[in-house]
Amino acid sequence: MANKKQQKLELTWIGKGEEPALEPRILIENPEYSYGDPNTENLLIHGDNLLALKALEQDYTGKIKCIYIDPPYNTGQAFEHYDDGLEHSIWLDLMSQRFRLLRNLLTNDGTLFVQLDDNEVAYCRVILDEIFGRENFLNQVSAKMKQTSGASGGGEDKKLKKNIEYLLIYSKDKNHFQSFNPLYDETNLFDLIKEMRDQGKSWKYTRVIYSGLEEREYFGETKDGSGDIIKIFKHNNIVFKTIKELMKQDDLTEEECYVKYHDKVFRDTNAQSSIRTRVMEATEGNGDFFSIDYIPKSGKNKNKLTTLYYKGNNCDLIAWLSDVCIKKGKSLVKLEKAGTYWDGFPLNNLTKEGGVKFPHGKKPEALIQKVLSLATQKGDFVLDSFLGSGTTAAAAMKMGRKFIGVELGDHALTHCVPRFKKVIKNKDTAGITKAVNWEGGGGFKFYELAPSLLNKDKYDNWVISKEYNADMLAAAMAKQEGFRYAPDKDNYWKQGYSAEQDFIFTTTQFVTVELLDQLQDQLQEGESLLICAKKFQPECHNKFKNIVLKKIPKMLLGKCEFGKDDYSLNIINPPVLTDEELADGE
Repeated sequence: MANKKQQKLELTWIGKGEEPALEPRILIENPEYSYGDPNTENLLIHGDNLLALKALEQDYTGKIKCIYIDPPYNTGQAFEHYDDGLEHSIWLDLMSQRFRLLRNLLTNDGTLFVQLDDNEVAYCRVILDEIFGRENFLNQVSAKMKQTSGASGGGEDKKLKKNIEYLLIYSKDKNHFQSFNPLYDETNLFDLIKEMRDQGKSWKYTRVIYSGLEEREYFGETKDGSGDIIKIFKHNNIVFKTIKELMKQDDLTEEECYVKYHDKVFRDTNAQSSIRTRVMEATEGNGDFFSIDYIPKSGKNKNKLTTLYYKGNNCDLIAWLSDVCIKKGKSLVKLEKAGTYWDGFPLNNLTKEGGVKFPHGKKPEALIQKVLSLATQKGDFVLDSFLGSGTTAAAAMKMGRKFIGVELGDHALTHCVPRFKKVIKNKDTAGITKAVNWEGGGGFKFYELAPSLLNKDKYDNWVISKEYNADMLAAAMAKQEGFRYAPDKDNYWKQGYSAEQDFIFTTTQFVTVELLDQLQDQLQEGESLLICAKKFQPECHNKFKNIVLKKIPKMLLGKCEFGKDDYSLNIINPPVLTDEELADGE
C-alpha cells in the first residue's frame, strides 16, 4: 500500500533524468547595440536560451511576473530524417529543462503562457502538469492565428486546415495567484444586432429614457440584508421613447440613434435579488418609477455608492446599454469578458508590424497585448526566451512593462535591435502603438553570454578560457560559488558576497603566506573569505579558520558542463540509440 502512495503519473521519454548540469554564465553588455535610457532595466540577450535562463537565475529568481513563449512547434521540419519517438524525446527533453528554469524565475503570483499548435500541445501540457503541478493549470486558450482561405483550403491534402493555435496557461502557485485582470473583448454592436435578427433572436435594448431621470424626490428607506440603509427616491416625470420613434423624430439612422442616445438606452429585467424584493415591498402601489442609493457588499461596485433604477409595479430593474457597450468614435462596441477563444487579430497586416519581416513566425502585438493585459501591471517584468522578431518585447515596452528577451539567432541583431530602436524613437506606428497611446521613450541593454569559463587545451586538460580577463574571471567565479559579484571600491579583495560577512576573492596571482597574513589583518571580526586562485603556497592551507582556499580550475570540474555553447532546439546531430536502447523504450 505504501508503494502505491509513492507512485505518480508522469510522461517519460528518452534521456529524461539525464539533463546536464548547466554552467552559470555571466552576461556581458555590448554597448554598441544597447540603446536609449542608460538606466533601463530592459534586457536583450543574444545567446542560447537555456544558458541564458541559467545566467538569469541568480538575479531574477522570483522576479518575473509573466512569461510568454512561442517555442518551435516541432513540425517535423527539423527532424524529418529521424525516428518519430526520438523526435518527440528531443523536443520534450529540451523543453522540460527550460520549463524548470522558467518556473524558478516567476514570482509566486506569476503566470506562464506557452503558445503551440497541435503537434506537441498535448505532450507539453503533461510535462507542465509535472513541473508546475496539475493544480496550477489555469486555462487552454484557442487562438485564431491564420486567415481563412478560399474554397481550395489551406494546402493540407488529407487533413483539415490548421488555423488555430493554443496557449497553455499556468500559475506558479495557485495559493498566491489572485485572478487575471478584468479584460473584455469588443464586438461591433450593429454587427451583433444584425446577427441576432438574422437568427430570429430578439434585441431587447430598444427604448430610451428621454427625460425625467434627474428629477426625483425622497420617498423613504429600507434596509439591506446587513441592516444598512437603502435610500429610495420616486420619479414622477419619466418620459420613455422607442428607438424607432427617435429615428423618425430626429431624422437619424438606427446606428446614429443608438450612438446619440447611448447612455439613455435601456432594457428592463426581472432578475431576482434580495434588494429588488425589499424595494418592491417598500414601494408597492405608490408609483411606477423609483431609484435607490446604496453601497453593495459585493460585485463590481463593491463598497461604492451606487444608484439603481426600478420600473413598474414589479420593480423591474433598468439595465443600461452603456453598462455593456462603450462608444468608439461614431460606433458602439459591446464588451464581453474574455474567454478561451481569441480572434480578431490583424493578421493581414502582420508583416508590417515592427518594420521587420519574419515569415511564418511573427505573432501580432495585439495577441501579446491581451496576454499582458490579463497577467501584468505597468512596471512588471515580462520574459520571452524565444524572442524571434521581438514582438513580446516591443509590446511590453509600449505597455509600460519591463522586458527580458532571449534570442539565439542572428535576428537578435537584424530584427530585434532595429525594431526596439523604432519603438523607443516613436517611429513604429504599427501594432498596438495607437491603441495604447505610445509616444516613445525608454531603452534596452544588449547582452551576450560570456564564453565557457573552461576549455580544453591541446593536451586535453581543462584550462581557464583565454577570453576571460581578470574582471570576467572574478564575476564568473563569484557566480559559480553562489556569491553576488559586487567589487568593493575600498577593498580590492572584496569582489563579491554571499552574506553580510562572507566574501570571495579571485586572483590569478600566486598566493603566498605573506598575502594571506595581509588579508587576515584586514578582515573584521566575524568576516570570512573564500580565495579562488590558480596557485598558492602549500603552507597557506588551513592557516586561518576564516580563510578558505580553492584551486581553479580543479575546484570547478564536475560541477557543471563546460565547453558547450548550444543547447538549441535546432537539432543537427541527435543521439544515436542502439537496438537494445530502442527496444527498452517499446
